[in-house]
Amino acid sequence: MATWSEFETDAPDIAAAGKELLYQFGVGLAFLATLRKDGAPRLHPVCPTVVDGHLYALIGPTPKRADLRRDGRYALHTFPPADVDDEFLVMGRATFIDSDAIADKVRADLVGRGMTTINDELPFEFRIESVMHAKYPGGHGTWPPKYSIWKSR
Repeated sequence: MATWSEFETDAPDIAAAGKELLYQFGVGLAFLATLRKDGAPRLHPVCPTVVDGHLYALIGPTPKRADLRRDGRYALHTFPPADVDDEFLVMGRATFIDSDAIADKVRADLVGRGMTTINDELPFEFRIESVMHAKYPGGHGTWPPKYSIWKSR
């Protein structure tokens, strides 16, 4: 698994496109897919961000936090843009980061981008196994996209 920085070094064009989609609304926005105890998928919106070369999100006391603590496998898919169907998907394993210093840095970054907080969220780092970027040639409904794939070594 790779950090965001390692992914960005290996695939700078895909990483730049991913950041553009991630931060298109100011604060990072994406759908987080986790696995429930029974193995069924669970989907939630989250505010991921890249801080010091690592992909993080602050996760509140919700079922998704329990999912990540129990089984860190995840898929993170950016929100769709308003005028085109471009996509950015990251998959791997998330880990709880037991560090007030990192939590404070991530919180400061997210609040600076417009997220609100009640300070009950915990930081998780999203290590990266694979990434997919789909670039669509025109507006909505155009097909096929140009896919770019990156996999951790």
